[in-house]
Amino acid sequence: MEKILLGESRLEASRIALGCMRICRKTPEEAERLILTAVEEGINYFDHADVYGFGESERYFGRILKEHPGLREKIYLQSKCALIRDQEKTLYLDTSKKHILESVDGALSRLGVDYLDTFLLHHPDALIEPEEVAEAFNLLQESGKVRYFGVSNFKTMDLKFLQSQLSQKLIVNQMQLGIAHTEVIDATNAIKLNDKDNLEHDGSVLTYMRMQHMTLQAWSPFQVRFYGGVFMNDPGYPLLNAAVQRIAREKGVDVQAVAIAWILRHPAKIQPMAGTTNPERLKRICQGSAIELSREEWYELYRATLTDEERVQLGNSQSGEGKR
Repeated sequence: MEKILLGESRLEASRIALGCMRICRKTPEEAERLILTAVEEGINYFDHADVYGFGESERYFGRILKEHPGLREKIYLQSKCALIRDQEKTLYLDTSKKHILESVDGALSRLGVDYLDTFLLHHPDALIEPEEVAEAFNLLQESGKVRYFGVSNFKTMDLKFLQSQLSQKLIVNQMQLGIAHTEVIDATNAIKLNDKDNLEHDGSVLTYMRMQHMTLQAWSPFQVRFYGGVFMNDPGYPLLNAAVQRIAREKGVDVQAVAIAWILRHPAKIQPMAGTTNPERLKRICQGSAIELSREEWYELYRATLTDEERVQLGNSQSGEGKR
């Protein structure tokens, strides 16, 4: 699998990464098979967070590392903090210096490693104090516990504000992006020609990140909304499914590979985060790194993401219906 440099780092990461949120829902043997399959497929980047299984997913991964000496040196590990949760919902966010330092120590202990390659703030915190974050990041880097830093779900001004106080250059921002969840791209592209996507074309987080040489990590690449299920066979996306299935047949790959190839085709060198716990499905997803979509195919899929409801609204607006 092709490798990319994440941001302005020296991390030669696989184009596709594996998100480990759900591995604690499998048996230890199943989780081990998944991780080893990922490595066999060329994946060397693994994403964690303290809230994934309330730390259990990191413990699972730590046991796998212990069972396979030498594996740690072949891969990159990423973790995140900020969400304070109970079993049902997020209670609040914490990006204080104390919480960041404790979170890294907790992740290192659960994974059984001495350092993380990348550590992210999981969500923007309304009460964030960038000076505290900067102090925590400095201590973590000086101690060798974290090599590089990034964020997740940050928009343009959040990024600029935090970066202005940091000594380290943020290398990644992890956001939801997929073939049926295109808001990150919509901000700079009017090809869909509907009112919603034409509202704003300034301050695109993706454009800003490209200017700053940051890598976008795309989480939930098959999801249609935030926890809204996958687009495959969703009756609300008939044209998208028809187009993806046709292109998959033409290229001899799975539909999930086409969805991944759509993300990889973007010149920003986006790194999709596969979240499957099924080794065979992961193999089919990884096929996406071996195919390339033409401009025509990419834009066909992009236009096809409008739902039936949005198409009706688009037709009304273009015909002048409802205008004063």
